[in-house]
Amino acid sequence: MYSMRMFLLFCVLCLMSSTGYSQLPGPPGPKGDPGHVGPPGPAGQPGPAGPPGPRGFPGVSGQELETLKNSLAKLELVVNYDFVRRVGQKYFVSYKKRDSFSRAVEFCSQRGLELALPQNEEENNVLTQVFGDDNKTAWINVNTNKAEGNFEADMKNQPMTFTKWGEGQPDKSIQDTGCTTLSENAFWRVTHDCSLNAFIICQM
Repeated sequence: MYSMRMFLLFCVLCLMSSTGYSQLPGPPGPKGDPGHVGPPGPAGQPGPAGPPGPRGFPGVSGQELETLKNSLAKLELVVNYDFVRRVGQKYFVSYKKRDSFSRAVEFCSQRGLELALPQNEEENNVLTQVFGDDNKTAWINVNTNKAEGNFEADMKNQPMTFTKWGEGQPDKSIQDTGCTTLSENAFWRVTHDCSLNAFIICQM
């Protein structure tokens, strides 16, 4: 019986050897597919705040930006004129041409401007710089109707806050219509001759 068992065990071992089975470990198999990504771990604690950075340049306010845009728009309009003067935010411009009062008003209006009307001493003096050697008068935007304020209102019939009338002006002898000029000495004078050839100066 013992001999038979040994024979059977020997035959099993021979069979395993002949069919490739062995008790020794075989070569490693191919790499398997990666597993699923696991859930994220808990967030770490934020680190300490860094030192404050340098202070930036101050920004431009909306009002300042709008003023700059308006100034640039005005500058673009005035570059083609022969005479350009700036006082504060106002520009005075002229082609140094002369015509009647009505033509002067029309000329400025067609360009989206107004006939010049100084609002202070500085503006008044600046307008005299347009004068040449021969003609020393320029039209200013004063209401032509004596009945609507005795030449003390502008063309929009608003009371004027600044005037520079010469001696005896406005002329009381003018009963109805008169137009106002600026003379070389920077004084104002009303004339009944509104067809007079005087310099046209516009303002914006």
